[in-house]
This record gives sequence, structure tokens and C-alpha cells, in this order.
Amino acid sequence: MGKKVCMLVTDHPFLDSRIFKREALSLKKMGYEVTMIVPRKNKYLLDIDGTPIKDRFLTPSFKYKGITIITYDWESSRAFLSKVRDNPVRWEHSGFHNQLTQLGMKQNADIYHVHEYLSLFAGVGIKHQLRKKGKEVKLIYDSHELTPDPFDPNYTEEIRNILKERLLSMLKEVDYVITISPSIKSWFLVQNPAIPVEIIYNSPPLSNTYQPKKQTDSLTVCYEGNMDNKRGSKEKITGITEFCSAASDFKFKVIGGARFGDSFPLPQTLTNKIHLTGWVDYHAISNHMADVDAGWIDYEDLHHSLNRLYAMPNKFFSYLNNGVPVVVNRCHEMENFIRKHHCGLVLDKADASAQDYAEAFLYLNKNKSILQQMSENARAVMENKYSWEHMQKRLANVYEELLNEGATMHM
Repeated sequence: MGKKVCMLVTDHPFLDSRIFKREALSLKKMGYEVTMIVPRKNKYLLDIDGTPIKDRFLTPSFKYKGITIITYDWESSRAFLSKVRDNPVRWEHSGFHNQLTQLGMKQNADIYHVHEYLSLFAGVGIKHQLRKKGKEVKLIYDSHELTPDPFDPNYTEEIRNILKERLLSMLKEVDYVITISPSIKSWFLVQNPAIPVEIIYNSPPLSNTYQPKKQTDSLTVCYEGNMDNKRGSKEKITGITEFCSAASDFKFKVIGGARFGDSFPLPQTLTNKIHLTGWVDYHAISNHMADVDAGWIDYEDLHHSLNRLYAMPNKFFSYLNNGVPVVVNRCHEMENFIRKHHCGLVLDKADASAQDYAEAFLYLNKNKSILQQMSENARAVMENKYSWEHMQKRLANVYEELLNEGATMHM
């Protein structure tokens, strides 16, 4: 095949499970030459929990698992990338001189695959400048979320409008949008009905260590992923555990947890009820879920975030992959999925309390046959339709379509 792919990253850690572990490695396996250009923050690359990696990956570029990694300085590039807010007629002079755009141009790739709003800006710059040199390249915008979020109060209406207008300008240069949920796909098609959009869910490879759950009198609930004020409430975990432990044999397992510089101190009374695994290897998650009966996702303050309503996070599919039914509050996309596939419980509340969740878990504990059926449905839907093996085919089709289109144009 011999085609070159260059991925541009501004915010995600370079070992991100979607970008590196799934997409980049899958593309390499398909025969593409893959380069990633990723940011150093305060001179270091960051691990998945935000910890600076100080003992390796210190050279400006290196190879890792067959992927070429090129690094750039985030702090010195941010001001130039923020020029995306300028009038597009000024981008050539005000914004495209950032390191990410310049390093990307030097790769002279066939397809540029970008993952955030600002890396999209860098990708548009690359496409503009390579066109001047007589080379037409393809640009994929892998939109993990909507930027700007139309509901986010952190944006003023003026800034939100500017960012949206600039996004619509950039989309004119995009050849394909990849995103993570049907609702986000629909949003893009409303903005530009002519642009091709593919959904590639945040699904892991199908676990080969999965064993059907054996129901017991106890119940273990799991939270997987980052834990901060927005993702995983420490107070709710302790509240759920206190409430459920008073009525049943109950444990809460946290896989992942607090990010770099933060912590999750446990009340003395719950140290034998809440198990913090810390951050574990991506491929070891299945082993840690072997004894888990139900997974928990809680997105708060939904009326201030369209992204949370539309979210289909990694942890959602990680639970299903291991036959773990999901309990979630009323989030539009996950609610639709759970109701369609009967693989969990949706609380009919946008703002659910610890007691609300605890009552849902106690219900499942008392109704093991329902829990068992949900578990079987969760695993089956991943096997049949949603595991990374299925998503990988979608990714391959996007690339093949773009390359075939390019070959037709040059005939």
C-alpha cells in the first residue's frame, strides 16, 4: 500500500487509547506508514493520567511500536494555534506558522488525520500550504466531541459564534469527518449535508479472556477511567458504597482514578469496600473486570453540556466488552443504546443522586436473572456489532474511499 498517514494531536496524551492504541496501530497493521505529531507540555510527554513521562521518550522524535512519533513544544505553539479566531483571510499570516503545521508539512503525507479543534486548524494550514506546492492531500477530522459545545457556559455567546463560524470555514477543507456517536454525526450533517461522516465508536478490541459471569449473593460495581469533578464523583462513589453496604454484600472497584496531582482519600470505614486499582495497562482492563457485576457512568449538569448528552465514552464500551451491564443517568446517546440492546439500566433523571444509583444497584442485586440477561446482551452486542474489530473495518473503509477518490482525480 505504501501510503503515508500523519496524525496531528494538540490535547490528548500520545498513548491515548483511541488515537494510538486503536487507530494508529490499526492503520499500521493495514500497511500504512504512520507518523504522529504530539505535544510536549513543560518539556515532557504526558501519560494517560496526565503524569509527565520523565524516564523515556525524551528525544524530539522516536519510533514506538512501529509508529514514528515527532514531538513539538505546546507552550510556544498555543498562541499561534489560537489565531484560529482571526478572520480566515489572515490565517496564512497569523496562524499557520505554528510548529504543528510546519512539522506536519515536512511529513509530506497523503492523509492528515486530526483529533481536536486546534489540530484541525493546523491540518487546514498544512492542506493550504501543500496545495501551493502542487500537492493535494486528504484531511480527516476525528471529532471526539463538539467544539464549541453549544451549551457550555464557559463560552460567551460571542466566542461561541466565532468558534462555530471558524469551524464551518475549516470544514470546507475537510474530506471526511469521523465521530463517536449518531447525534454528533447528525450535528455535522446539519452544518454541511455534503460532507461524508462515519461513526467509529470508542470500542476496545474484543476481550479474549471473557468468561460469562457467575452470579453470587454479592455485588461489585465498577467505575473505569479518569476521575475529577467532571468525570466520576468521589462523593457519589462513597455515598453509593455506604448505602449499598448497609443492605448487601457490596464492593466498589475503581479502575483508573485520580489524575496526576490529585487523589481519592477513602473514609476509614470504607477501605475494605472500595478498591482502587490505580491506572492499569490498557490490555489488562478485562482481567480487572472479571469480578465486576455492573458498571457506573454519571454525567452531571447535562443542561450545560451537549457533549455529555451525546457522549459514548470509552468506559461504556469497555463495560459491555466484558459483559458488564451499564447503569447511567439520562444521557441521550447511552440511554438510546441501552434501551435498544437491553444491556443496562437508565435512571429517569438527568441529575441522579448517590441514593438513586444505590437503589438501582440494589434492584439488580435482588434480580439476578435480569442482571444475567443484561450481561449476556452486553457481551453479545460487542461480539456481533461494536467491538474494535468491527470499528476497524469502518476505519479501513474511510481510508480506502479517500485514496480511491484521490486516485480517480489523478487519472
